[in-house]
Amino acid sequence: MFVQGPVPGFRLFLVVLVSAAFIVADARFDRLSQVRSTIATGLAPVYWLGNAPYQFADWASGLFVSKDELQQENEDLRARLLILERRALKYAALAAENNELRRLMNSAEVLDDRVIVAEVVGVSPDPYSHEVVINKGLRDGVTPGQAILDAHGLMGQVVQASQLTSRVLLLSDSSHAVPVEVVRNGLRAILLGTGNPDALDLVHVPDTADIREGDLLVSSGLGGRFPRGYPVAEVSRISKEPGEPFVSIQATPKAELNQSRLVLVVFPPARPEVSDAGDPAGEGE
Repeated sequence: MFVQGPVPGFRLFLVVLVSAAFIVADARFDRLSQVRSTIATGLAPVYWLGNAPYQFADWASGLFVSKDELQQENEDLRARLLILERRALKYAALAAENNELRRLMNSAEVLDDRVIVAEVVGVSPDPYSHEVVINKGLRDGVTPGQAILDAHGLMGQVVQASQLTSRVLLLSDSSHAVPVEVVRNGLRAILLGTGNPDALDLVHVPDTADIREGDLLVSSGLGGRFPRGYPVAEVSRISKEPGEPFVSIQATPKAELNQSRLVLVVFPPARPEVSDAGDPAGEGE
């Protein structure tokens, strides 16, 4: 006796009904997430086997790369490395410059005088002359005699100005002298350059003067060349010779004379205009 199975249309209807039930159960009740995870885990080897021929082809092609291609690839990688290294150096230089500008701006905030930022663009080739060239000149209002600072202290003064650049005589030059005073007690003296960028001489200080190692020396403003109160040097060594009326004092500059690239050009404060000293308010007429 032959029994006929379910018709194909009924099978399709049954499959659609079961699929719809699964969709509703997953969408509304999140019942099949664990089932999907299990199925995906089971299918992982299938995915790997399906991708294996392509991976094998890539591996096999890598075994037969020519020497010329390898050399070309190495040259390209070296060139890219050089470019990246140059960029890194450039970024490091820019970061250092930004930090130096930030320090300079902080220094400028505590000054009463007007300042502009300049860059050191040249150094005197004469070993006996401690001079640098900055990129500010007459067109920027720079004139001989103006004080030059870095982020740490007084560097020197402008001795010659052209339209675009100016020459700056550093504190360490043997012909340079700065009137200074000790911050702690106001003792005044003269600080001379020695030709050594790391050492200055404080001269004509009596052996009875109250001065100590570590004392900060600032510009006194006497002579009208340098405004008062700029850090100049710190006393580093004091020597007293028996019978000598003056002590030998050495000081270390606060400014980084051989390192600073960005500097401040200090403009003296504007003098108030004085009216003609004639008869006040036109009296006597």
